[in-house]
Amino acid sequence: MHHVGCMALPLSVERNYFMAKAKTHFVCQSCGYQAPKWLGRCPGCLEWNTFIEERVIEEKVPERDLLGFESEAVPMPITEIVAEERGRLQIGIGEFDRVLGGGIVFGSVILVGGDPGIGKSTLLLQVMNRIASKGKKILYISGEESLQQTKMRAERLGILSDQLFVVSETSLEKILQDIQTLKPSAVVVDSIQTIYSSDLPSTPGSIIQVREASSRLLYLAKHLSIPIFLIGHVTKEGFIAGPKVLEHMVDTVLYIEGEANHSFRILRAVKNRFGSTNEIGVFEMKDSGLVEVLSPSEFFLSERIQPASGSVVMPSIEGSRPILIELQALVVPTHFGVPRRTAQGMDPNRVSLLVAVMEKRLGVHLNNHDIFLNIAGGMRVEEPAADLGVIAAIASNFRDKLIDPEMVVFGEVGLGGEVRGVSQSEMRVKEASRLGFKRCLLPKQNQEKIKGMKGIELIGVKTVQEAIKVLF
Repeated sequence: MHHVGCMALPLSVERNYFMAKAKTHFVCQSCGYQAPKWLGRCPGCLEWNTFIEERVIEEKVPERDLLGFESEAVPMPITEIVAEERGRLQIGIGEFDRVLGGGIVFGSVILVGGDPGIGKSTLLLQVMNRIASKGKKILYISGEESLQQTKMRAERLGILSDQLFVVSETSLEKILQDIQTLKPSAVVVDSIQTIYSSDLPSTPGSIIQVREASSRLLYLAKHLSIPIFLIGHVTKEGFIAGPKVLEHMVDTVLYIEGEANHSFRILRAVKNRFGSTNEIGVFEMKDSGLVEVLSPSEFFLSERIQPASGSVVMPSIEGSRPILIELQALVVPTHFGVPRRTAQGMDPNRVSLLVAVMEKRLGVHLNNHDIFLNIAGGMRVEEPAADLGVIAAIASNFRDKLIDPEMVVFGEVGLGGEVRGVSQSEMRVKEASRLGFKRCLLPKQNQEKIKGMKGIELIGVKTVQEAIKVLF
């Protein structure tokens, strides 16, 4: 008897069978970790269910051949390199220029991220329109919207420049060809997750496609000295989707933040090779698009009309400018065994630490009270200068006593109850004085360094006990 399962295949058929079987591996879509088999949890980023099977690419054409460039770079001593400073491309939108460090650097690649509908495409269309109005060619590549949809958005924003060219395309090879043919002064790719290369077998948005498209666009930007903006989707955690290496490749990473129920938007740089990452730009969303807010302090305090217990104003520093924000605290008896500590706009762990300082150093019993802290307007503060304001707001609501509405409070608080000095205190006091505040509670160390400040009374304290006595 002959067994079918044991029959040997002809040599030519066997060779073709094994040649047709493509090599595959599994790639984490979050961090790019590669494994020969599927894993439930990624060893690189510890995320669950992120591995997707992708084909292994054995041969790849060098990037310079794909783009048509001949590399003539040779190593040379750094002392012989001539520093070429072309300056920056000024946009004319002050908040945007400030975040970038003074304008767009030629040849830079800028990644812009944000939640869906936050205003990424709107902002970049307005920025490109400003550049196009100066007579420079702009190429806007829309991979998610048709030309008609982009035209409708442009009409709503009042964009009518004949130097702004729009193309609806997702093929990377066609996009690279359009850029080299048109030779624009700036390019926008909306979004990088929709772009794909026909040389790769994976689907658009996969880690290999995003990395390949970004690297070839980066190569093109450096050789043609064209700034390229890449719009990136974000995950539910708020991070830009795709490999983390994408943020390492680009020169600048910008995030547009904002709450759905607030009209303002904050543009923040989390990486910038050509400027500071501390600067923020404040915009207000209107029917005509995003409008820059020239005085953020007045904007965030505009709804502070009726003073209430638990409310205090704190001058925060964002980059090179002060912004006055309102801290609100609510202290209520708890109905559970473990009291809640909720903070919106601040680190909840920091708030819990300050509550512990109040219980130990001030003798305030808060272990049977729920504490809710909020920064009005949806702002977020990370600096320790808000410590004294948090303690003042909690103490005010716990005692149900008002804090002087014409007083601002700032200072860092240590575990021993001491009030430590903070940086740029003079800028904070000047901003408070400009907006009409008459008194300022600040660390004693900062008060001694501020000279000749008129129109505002400076009250320096060394401990939280002194601060509470001044406030109440």
